[in-house]
Amino acid sequence: MNDLFENYGISSGGMLHVSPAEALQLCARGVVLLDVREEFLTAFKRFNVEHIIYMPMSLLEKNLSILPFDINLIVADSVGLNSREAIKLLIEKGFSHLANLAGGLVEWERDGLPIELDKKERLSGSCMCQLKPRENKAK
Repeated sequence: MNDLFENYGISSGGMLHVSPAEALQLCARGVVLLDVREEFLTAFKRFNVEHIIYMPMSLLEKNLSILPFDINLIVADSVGLNSREAIKLLIEKGFSHLANLAGGLVEWERDGLPIELDKKERLSGSCMCQLKPRENKAK
């Protein structure tokens, strides 16, 4: 397999971390984004890239068999913390050609990169760690 991560990112803690801009470039070259955010988070804001797999962290280990070993994956979440844990699990299970999206969706959006919004799925909470679906969704 062609390692598309060559000359990208910074290695730290035993894994490669790529910036949002680098991730977007890599996705344009065929790298697949693996979004491990929980479903209620992905319903509101999504990375707008061509190749993406949605697999919540809570279901990742149970569904590893459906992830192809032969592709380059950038693992992403809201801020880059759960994605690090997902990469550790993937490495433990024999996956390679992985990168972590540094800063997650927060940095991706801050950098003005493409996202999709579904305003009906807007979330409530005072900070990223407290986000939850709204009780009365505005239509």
